Amino acid sequence: MDYLTHLQWPAMAVTVLSTFLVGSTDEHRRRIGFWLFLFSNVLWTVWGVYDGAPALVALQVALAFMNVRGARKAAAQEAKQASESSNSHGQHSSSTKLQSAGTSIAGEKHA
Repeated sequence: MDYLTHLQWPAMAVTVLSTFLVGSTDEHRRRIGFWLFLFSNVLWTVWGVYDGAPALVALQVALAFMNVRGARKAAAQEAKQASESSNSHGQHSSSTKLQSAGTSIAGEKHA
């Protein structure tokens, strides 16, 4: 299992690439970066177990947990914003209908 000695280099490369992608403004790239981060956590964990580095393993588990937690919170926030956006759009349509209903045939609004 000497090939595991060299696993730290691909793990480092994947970590750097995932960090770059997560910082993107493009949602697709950020999602790829997220999954690459989780993959790098697996690579670092395998290498840490092999090399006898329990602190590194614990760190990778904690980082993976925080990444998943952050992704869930972001998804919940996006869903909340989408819900509020659709509700406010629906309310705007309703208020427009009410305003239209309050307009007389001559074009004057009733108070």
